[in-house]
Amino acid sequence: MIKPYALKKGDTIGVVAPASPTKNILDVVEKAKTILEKQGFKVIIGESCYKQEGYLAGTDEIRAKDINQMFSDKNIRGIFCLRGGYGSPRILDRLDYDLIRKNPKVFLGYSDITAIHIALYRKCKLITFHGPMVASDMIDEFDEFSMKSYSKAVTVAEPIGIVKNPENIKIMSLVSGKAKGRIVGGNLSLIAATIGTPYEIDTNNKILFLEEIDEFTYSIDRMLTQLRLSGKLKDCLGIVIGDFKNCFPQYEGYDCTLMEVFKDIIAKEKKPTIYNLMAGHCKPKITIPLGAEAVIDADNCTLEIIEAAVK
Repeated sequence: MIKPYALKKGDTIGVVAPASPTKNILDVVEKAKTILEKQGFKVIIGESCYKQEGYLAGTDEIRAKDINQMFSDKNIRGIFCLRGGYGSPRILDRLDYDLIRKNPKVFLGYSDITAIHIALYRKCKLITFHGPMVASDMIDEFDEFSMKSYSKAVTVAEPIGIVKNPENIKIMSLVSGKAKGRIVGGNLSLIAATIGTPYEIDTNNKILFLEEIDEFTYSIDRMLTQLRLSGKLKDCLGIVIGDFKNCFPQYEGYDCTLMEVFKDIIAKEKKPTIYNLMAGHCKPKITIPLGAEAVIDADNCTLEIIEAAVK
């Protein structure tokens, strides 16, 4: 795997919007710049952060160009996504993977950004970071737990070790057992959307991490079934279920619950599985270094990152 250099105070961060625009663009972008400067970084704002084309932060060309330029700029040490939304898959075939591979940098985001995480793993073998985004998480109430988790992941060239939930929120076991492998994944909708494309997620001998937001349980069932039928659940060594925010039955008392879906599809694969990890569209949130070596111990309900994600 290729590792980016650890970030430190004084480094320059490039901010990009690979998916959707923010509301009140100028105000939000200024707040984003200010909060990163308070963290000790210099900041360059990408053109996409100021654009809007319907539900996209500018054209596909602008959003892809921003990412390529940020990776090519030798002065930039990290690339943070402004927010998620919709549209990241549209630019996957416009990214310069040879350029990115030769210029590894911390790349941070989640939700729709999952598509880019998967592509950078498949095409570049680059460790990236499933964690907070500037507009979505940092500019209002960026809690201490989330701040420490993200900071440790991108600034410390040592293994994270045992990934701990916030106090009083327990990680639970769905299927017992232990497994070791590189952790991949992210948002379930985006993972499913990569299947059948050149950027299809590779789960072979991996720990698969899943999270989601605002989907009825029948939709979760359909997407997990797609992973099962495509062999993605069979190929993985273990599964980590993160936050599934606002994922409820469409009709109470009629539909399956979320846990019933997990038991009916995931548990039947008989892979070590833990759930209730606070990673995803939740606050506080854990930052996960995608592509790093990890150990899942579902007997003791732990996930351990055993490899430094930055150098």
